[in-house]
Amino acid sequence: MQRVYYILVISFLSTQCSSRQETDHTTPPNIILILTDDQGWGDVGFHDNDMINTPHLDQLAKESVAFTRFYVSPVCAPTRASLLTGRYHLSTGVSWVTHRKEVLRNSEITIAELLQANGYRTGLFGKWHNGKQYPHDPNGQGFDQFIGFKEGHLNNYFDVELAHNQHTVTTKGYVPDVLTDAAIRFIQKDLPFFCYLSFNTPHSPFQVPDKYFKPYKKMGLNDKTSAVYGMITNIDDNIGRLLDALKRSGKETETIVIFLSDNGPNGHRYNGNLKGIKSHVDEGGVRVPFLVRYPGMQWNTDNGISAMAAHIDILPTLAELTGISIPDSLEIHGKSLVNTLQGQSPDTSRYFFTHQVRRTFDTIPGAVRTNRYLLTLQPEDTALYDLQNDPYQRQDISDAMPQMVSDLEKRYSNWFTDITKKGIEPQHIEIGHTNVAFIEFPAQEAISHENVQFKGLEGWANDYLVEWLDRSNASWHLRSLAESQYEVVLQASCDVGTAIQIKVGGQELNHIVRTPRIKKRLESPDRIKRGEVYEYVWPEIPLGTIAIAEGLHSLKVTSYEPKDLEVKSIILKLIKHDK
Repeated sequence: MQRVYYILVISFLSTQCSSRQETDHTTPPNIILILTDDQGWGDVGFHDNDMINTPHLDQLAKESVAFTRFYVSPVCAPTRASLLTGRYHLSTGVSWVTHRKEVLRNSEITIAELLQANGYRTGLFGKWHNGKQYPHDPNGQGFDQFIGFKEGHLNNYFDVELAHNQHTVTTKGYVPDVLTDAAIRFIQKDLPFFCYLSFNTPHSPFQVPDKYFKPYKKMGLNDKTSAVYGMITNIDDNIGRLLDALKRSGKETETIVIFLSDNGPNGHRYNGNLKGIKSHVDEGGVRVPFLVRYPGMQWNTDNGISAMAAHIDILPTLAELTGISIPDSLEIHGKSLVNTLQGQSPDTSRYFFTHQVRRTFDTIPGAVRTNRYLLTLQPEDTALYDLQNDPYQRQDISDAMPQMVSDLEKRYSNWFTDITKKGIEPQHIEIGHTNVAFIEFPAQEAISHENVQFKGLEGWANDYLVEWLDRSNASWHLRSLAESQYEVVLQASCDVGTAIQIKVGGQELNHIVRTPRIKKRLESPDRIKRGEVYEYVWPEIPLGTIAIAEGLHSLKVTSYEPKDLEVKSIILKLIKHDK
């Protein structure tokens, strides 16, 4: 109810300021937000990388305002949560990238919801990574159209199944090309629109067509760098196609285009001499390219903006540019960059905070940035750097400035306490929504598991549970909104004689496998050995039907005398909903 109230208030407030908006523009601006996955600061030609071919991005940089000190989070899901909400990710319930620690609270109001409430068509094409199940998915968080995937990554990049709203579709071709095609179709329809193109590349697995891979191999680069640079050149070509389609549509002048990446590079390669890579709180882990182009506004594109800005600033910036008022109750942490874009002196007194997880949640690793200084807080070390005189973090000056260290540590501690006041416990999986035909309980989202382990050890996206013993089990938390009946299906691979028990809400289903159910591995054209599990076609084993009452429950699967059992997920298929 509070969520609905906020959206209604936002719509009302925006209506009140429509006269100012109409004075500036006859129609609200369209928005294209382009986000890449694991593309670092140095992975573009316009940041002096003479080994990479990014002509369309280089041209976009010439036409845009570039922020040379733009910060995001060290890893993907936290960045996406902050970008969508204008809030530090820990305040949204997002703390990491898997085990439901990536799930955005559905009470959070996203930029898509703000725009949707004010007449925008909203579309997401690509990676979501802030919740797999409705209402934590794109449709539940403000997107009219969604074509892409909800997990942290795909396991293959050619001819894949993607989500299309609450269904799946089989696609042909290279995924970034497919996503760009969908985005182009979207922007050619009615105005105004918000198009969020969230590329899956250059995140692993490292798969890329030969036409992009071979030129870099001929330059003498290793297979990984050749694959990454090839993926980025493909991104560049797709951005070129998208911007060309925008120009031909006649909508270019009244369209804001934003480009950025979600964290530092996924490996050691050219990164402008910045210290650190993806998952690090140092400059190289969180400083990314950031471009804003809006031909409808007279902005100075000659020189980059060196003042600090961050992902939390995107929502308030877009809100001001579109004339949308934001209630103070949303507690937006970012600041609008419009004044800075218009040439006014930027705010150099602000602080920017960073947090990262090392498998288990703790107060650190973390960092505090001012316009000049950077304090990094690691379990093994605390270091202070003067970024004005030492942008590459080569000299720790903490011993020479103990008072500065103490002040920044205190600020970080106060920030952390405030930002986690709602807790960071993962959200329950919700069932009982009449618009959702099935809900998946994937292995990596189990809240506990006994006497089993993940095939990929870490439990990244698309992982599965192996080495089941007699009475091994795994459990998921769920919230049922209304009593409903479901068909229970197990995605698993096993041999004859395996016995499976499902318990939920005081009820149980028991099933003995009578015929072999063996998964089939799909071809994976990787350029280097992958760290992810491989992709398979998984057998679906019907276990029976069950009624689940309204309320909080635990869904538990237990094995008895398992024969080579491997479990990918449990799926609840809605049969009947008690309104």
